[in-house]
Amino acid sequence: MTFPDDSIQSVVNTWWEEQCDHTILKRGSLIFAFVPHVDQVPYTLTPDGRKEEDQHYEAKVNIGPLRIKDSRPTRTLPVAALSVNEGEIWTAFRAKKRPCLVIGNPLPQVDKALRHGMPNILTSPTVVVAPYYGADRDGSRAGYNPELVERIRHAEYPQFMLDNLPITGPKQSILRLDHIQPVGQHYYAWEHSGYGLSEEAVENVLNDWLTWVLSGNMPGNSLILYFQKDIKSIIE
Repeated sequence: MTFPDDSIQSVVNTWWEEQCDHTILKRGSLIFAFVPHVDQVPYTLTPDGRKEEDQHYEAKVNIGPLRIKDSRPTRTLPVAALSVNEGEIWTAFRAKKRPCLVIGNPLPQVDKALRHGMPNILTSPTVVVAPYYGADRDGSRAGYNPELVERIRHAEYPQFMLDNLPITGPKQSILRLDHIQPVGQHYYAWEHSGYGLSEEAVENVLNDWLTWVLSGNMPGNSLILYFQKDIKSIIE
């Protein structure tokens, strides 16, 4: 793949490369996963009893916005598939299957002996990912303002990184590093694209970019800083 000279991808020799083993997750892997629209108000499902008194597979629920200040734990619904524990509630989010970049290597599973008597939720392993959003305005999506896309390409915002993905879809995609979130490591939760960032891209760009996102700073010798200075000199 080729990238414009005024893109961060141009500072490394190889950006995307094929990954042969599609069963292994590692930093830089490009996967697919259902991720929620985190900017949307989530909904809560409030139990309102069974639909029929003698049925355990259908229930009546009230759906409304979930607000942290006025949310209340629901009473246990007498339907096996929708039971909740004390202090829990049911929530509903709009979600979409998106390409995601694996940000952190999978973490080790806790030894079985140490998990004895504990709910799986307390130790179930996850992998941290960041989702991509289509940047194109092609009639099927709202996309991004072209002027904003140009500024993102020039690495002006730590939360956005412009990219061309090695898969079918939009010509340009934007990585949302302010949407970093966990995805279960179980194979039901993700699908490998067959591609991933090269080791050079991870070491020389992704690592420093994440430092920028988390701390607001970058190492003094970062390639991103040199890239930003070159772009600034060209524009001015």
